[in-house]
Amino acid sequence: GAAPAASATADVSKKSDHWAFQPVRAAQPPGVKNERWVRNPIDRFVLARLEASGLEPSAEADRGALLRRLSLDLVGLPPTPAESDAFLFDNSPDAYEKVVDRLLASPHYGERWGRHWLDAARYADSNGYTIDSGRSIWKYRDYVINALNADLPFDRFTIEQIAGDMLPEATLEQKIATGFHRNTLVNEEGGTDKEQFRVEAVVDRVSTVGTVWLGLTVGCARCHDHKYDPLSQREFYQLYSLLNNCEEPTLSFPTEHQAREEPALLAEIAQVKKRLDDVLINSPGRRREWERTVRNEIAALRKNESTPEVLDLLADFATALDTPEEKRSDEQKKLIDEKFRPNDVERNVLEPQLTELQAKLKQLKAKITTTLVVREMAAPRPAFIHVRGDFLRVGASVTPGALAVLPELKPAGAQATRLDLARWLVDGRNPLTPRVTVNRIWQQYFGAGLVATENDFGAQGDRPTHPELLDWLADALRSGADRRAPRPWSLKQLHRLIVTSAVYRQSSAARADLAAKDPYNKLLGRQARIRLEAETIRDAALAAAGLLDASIGGPGVYPPQPEGIYAFTQQRKFWQTSAGGDRYRRGMYTYFWRSSPYPFLMTFDAPDANAACTRRIRSNTPLQALTLANDRAFVEMAAGVARRVLAEGSRSEAERTSYAFRLCLAREPNSVEAERLARFVAAQRAAFSKDPAAAAALLSGDPSPTAAAGAATGAQPATGAKAATEPTPTADPQTIDTAAWTAAARVLLNLDEFITRE
Repeated sequence: GAAPAASATADVSKKSDHWAFQPVRAAQPPGVKNERWVRNPIDRFVLARLEASGLEPSAEADRGALLRRLSLDLVGLPPTPAESDAFLFDNSPDAYEKVVDRLLASPHYGERWGRHWLDAARYADSNGYTIDSGRSIWKYRDYVINALNADLPFDRFTIEQIAGDMLPEATLEQKIATGFHRNTLVNEEGGTDKEQFRVEAVVDRVSTVGTVWLGLTVGCARCHDHKYDPLSQREFYQLYSLLNNCEEPTLSFPTEHQAREEPALLAEIAQVKKRLDDVLINSPGRRREWERTVRNEIAALRKNESTPEVLDLLADFATALDTPEEKRSDEQKKLIDEKFRPNDVERNVLEPQLTELQAKLKQLKAKITTTLVVREMAAPRPAFIHVRGDFLRVGASVTPGALAVLPELKPAGAQATRLDLARWLVDGRNPLTPRVTVNRIWQQYFGAGLVATENDFGAQGDRPTHPELLDWLADALRSGADRRAPRPWSLKQLHRLIVTSAVYRQSSAARADLAAKDPYNKLLGRQARIRLEAETIRDAALAAAGLLDASIGGPGVYPPQPEGIYAFTQQRKFWQTSAGGDRYRRGMYTYFWRSSPYPFLMTFDAPDANAACTRRIRSNTPLQALTLANDRAFVEMAAGVARRVLAEGSRSEAERTSYAFRLCLAREPNSVEAERLARFVAAQRAAFSKDPAAAAALLSGDPSPTAAAGAATGAQPATGAKAATEPTPTADPQTIDTAAWTAAARVLLNLDEFITRE
């Protein structure tokens, strides 16, 4: 990329000599000995370090591994057998680049990289804390997906989320983008101080902006000056002041039919309310006339000696009527009112009519899509330092501002606003935003960032392993990474630059020389093996099974989950298992309750959405293996793989084995693998032939009748308890075959290779 203009660095603060606060300076890519290995400038920076350390880069990964890596990285889905064949048999010199361009153009690209952004935005479908009621904010999630698919420049992407509502003639999408700020938790407990938790939400927004765009632990300055970085408590509350002036409305998105129906209902309700008000205003006169009539009727009854029982029943009522109005007790007033209302026909009709109309309106509004946004207040709230972070202990007043260690925030008006903050974050003079952004993207491709502490670019964070490369990439993002047709702040151009480099295309195979000299692969002498994220594991299994519903966007869905998940939540959560395609949507659309998230996601280390997550942990637990083998959803997916193998593969067992590997692992099996899987399928087929009930139970999604060890050892499936007393089903060959291949698919979906990006 081009070197930054001189004016871009003129106002950088001199208060710190820490590397992260210095201007971005794009050095010339260095010369290297092995010129033939270089594919683009990224490779020169990496290769120069390797050569200086006496190391060589790894060979390029084989084409099958490259395609699977690229597909999982760019769209979060494995390649189909047809896509694999098209790439493997394409001998054109730009075959790889054509795949890159196809994947970047896929609508699934926005889903894949949108998921990373939603982690940082702490997106969830509920309010958090113990009540944790649901919220409708999925329109913000769709905004992120659509913006990334459209390659909205990152500076615009930033400005719209921080202050889209403040842009001139702000569009609906730009207002939706401010939902970024509404992903904060909401405490609905009884007796809470609303102002306290409003303050907590603003504090969270300050900390989140500091983490996501600046890579700094800004939140540490809430109670006192930062202990390590040049950030003062006053500066924290200057940022707080910029984010403290928001109203929190809800936007509605009625359909055309709903938009017509709602005003008509409101008009009818208003009309009935007015008539009811008129009736109530005239009620005293009507009541007195009614009382005179009733008193006359009671007097007539008293003269009639044949009605003593009726008079006994009316005794209390008659006494109440005889009592002067101003001397009646509350009980007497209530008794008369209860008798009067059923006899007042008009009032008796209007109230049920009003109740019915209000119920219709409530039902209509429940169907109208809404989303949470922020809107700048007409008059800003005053802001103060909170002594030791306590909002009740007000200190000195503060005016809006940013961090003195970075270039000055220059307001467009008399006083800085949230829109000024947004523009400051992506100002060409600000060195942190481009560095932090490219580092996080690099992290997703190589398992670790060039700065390993991706959420802390401060004094306690790690120094970059390749500082010149980090700055070169930061400048390439700002200037446009494609030299042929640069688009400033284009994320897709940056992705393309990285994945077409020789560094990215290396094999991930371990090497003794690298292990000895660079055990943590900081010099990037090979690619990294990365355990897939929770959603990607599920998506890959759905894709292999041919079950994936590839629809983009929309409200959250409810895939199958184990019973009893909500036994320990304060309020039982809604979870009606989705039917049809919604049952098989991508994992990022699964409705996320903060207090009780979808168990599969948490088993594979999805964040809890309570705070910004810029790097997911990757654990390795027995529960993960048990889930992949026995979770009902994964048994269903294994059956889907089996049906595809039998329907789309050849009748030859060898070709079926090959096809199963291609569906699950995007490669052919070697001879040992093919022989072992064929032997396993034969053993399962024999066992299920003797126990058709177990085969039927397995295909119904219940793995319990089969021996848990059977998938590992090939032992005969155990018969369920009911089988001894019930007639033995006929051994249908197709059912037996499907069950045998389902068992085989359970093995393949449980392999480390399946859940790993090589």
